[in-house]
Amino acid sequence: MHIGIIGTGYVGLVTGACFSEFGVSVTCVDRDERKVKALKKGEIPFYEPGLEELVKRNAAEGRLNFSTKVKDAVESSLVIFIAVGTPPRGDGTADLSYVKEVSEEIARYMDDYKIIVTKSTVPVGTGKKIRAWIKEKLKGDVDFDIASNPEFLREGSAIGDFMRPDRVVIGAESPQAIAIMRDLYRPLYLIETPFVITNIETAELIKYSSNSFLAVKISFINEIANLCDLVGADVHVVAKAMGLDKRIGPKFLHPGPGYGGSCFPKDTLALLHLAKEKDAELGVVEAAVKANEKQRGLMFNRLKEVLGDMNGKRIGILGLSFKPNTNDIREAPSLYMIESLLNDGAKVQAFDPVATADMKAVFPKISYKKDAYETAKGTDALVLMTEWNQFRNLDLGRIKSSMKSPNFFDLRNVYAPDRMRELGFNYHCVGRNSIK
Repeated sequence: MHIGIIGTGYVGLVTGACFSEFGVSVTCVDRDERKVKALKKGEIPFYEPGLEELVKRNAAEGRLNFSTKVKDAVESSLVIFIAVGTPPRGDGTADLSYVKEVSEEIARYMDDYKIIVTKSTVPVGTGKKIRAWIKEKLKGDVDFDIASNPEFLREGSAIGDFMRPDRVVIGAESPQAIAIMRDLYRPLYLIETPFVITNIETAELIKYSSNSFLAVKISFINEIANLCDLVGADVHVVAKAMGLDKRIGPKFLHPGPGYGGSCFPKDTLALLHLAKEKDAELGVVEAAVKANEKQRGLMFNRLKEVLGDMNGKRIGILGLSFKPNTNDIREAPSLYMIESLLNDGAKVQAFDPVATADMKAVFPKISYKKDAYETAKGTDALVLMTEWNQFRNLDLGRIKSSMKSPNFFDLRNVYAPDRMRELGFNYHCVGRNSIK
C-alpha cells in the first residue's frame, strides 16, 4: 500500500516514519522547501528520540519519500492523511484554515477512489466539513471516503506509542474505508492492539476527551499537593495510594508547576468552546483549566515569599521544555516563570539539554548556560522546572557551593526533602513541604 501524509510537523513526520517502518510506501508532503530539503538529508526539524535513525533508514531503503507537492502524494496514494496544524484562535477555537486548504488541494488531483483521513486534532464535525470542501473542488464524479484516525503520541516517546499503542481509533462510515484502514494497521494485530471502530464524530471526540481527562487528572493532583503542604501530608504517598486503585491508576498523578505542551492547553479550550456552542456545561474541564493557570502563579509566588523583592535577584532555571525528551516549549510552565521573573526585575540564567535555541527565540536577552552547574553559579535561587534525567542526580554539594544563597525550588519533586535539608538547602517542592 502507498499512503500520503500532508504535513511534516510532529504528528505527520512520526506517522510517516513509523508506517514506513511497517513496510508501507509513504510520501510526506510539506510546503516548506527548506524543511523538505533538510528531511531528504535526514535532518529532523525537532527533537524526538529515535526519529532521526528511523527516517534515515526508511528513506535509504526507498519506503519514505519527501515532496513539496500535494499532487505527488495524491496521485500515488490510496490513503491520504491530513496532519497539518490546527492552532488555537484567540477565543480557543481550532483554526481549520490549513485543513481546508489541504482538503481543496487534494480534491484538485483526485481522479480515483481515496480515503482522506484526519490525523490532526480537529473539532467534532470537521469530517463533514472536509467532505463538503472536497466535493466542492472535485473536477468529476470521483468516489472517496472520509475517516478520522486521531493520534495519541506523547512527545519524547512517540515512536513507542505508535508501534505499541494502547488502542487504535478509526472513525469511518463505509465498510470499504474501515477494511482498508484495518489493513494499514495490520502489523499491530500481531501484538493484539485493541481497535475501536466507530463513526467519525465519535472518533473526533475521543481525542479531545482523552486529553481533557488527563489534564483534569494533573490539575487534581496539583490541587491535592497544595493542600498537602497546608495539612502536613506527603503528596507522593497520597498519589501512590490513589494509583494503586485500579479504577484510578498511577499515571498523571505527578504534581508540578502545571501542564503545558501543544495538546492539553489547546484541546481543553477547544472542547470547552464546543460545549459552549452546543449549550452544554463541562464544569470539570473548565475547573482544570483554571486550576492549571492558578498553579503557575502559585509556583512563582513561592519564590517571592522566600526571596522577597525580586529586583536584581539572580535566578537559575533548570529545564525549559514542557516535559523531558522534547524541545517543545509551547505553553511550557517555564515561559510563565521566566516572564514573571523578568517583569519583577530578576536576572535569569537558564539551561536545557535541547530546548535552548527555541527559548532564545522567545527570550533572547536572558543568559543561557552550558550545563546545570554553570546555571547554578551565583544564583539567589535555583528552580528545577523540567525533570530531565541529567537533573536527577546532580552533584548537590557542587551546586550548593556555587550558589549565592542555597534556595532550591524543586517543582518536579526530583529530590528527597530530608536529604536536601540535611545538605543545607532551603528546599521547596510541591506537596511535600511540611515533611521534615
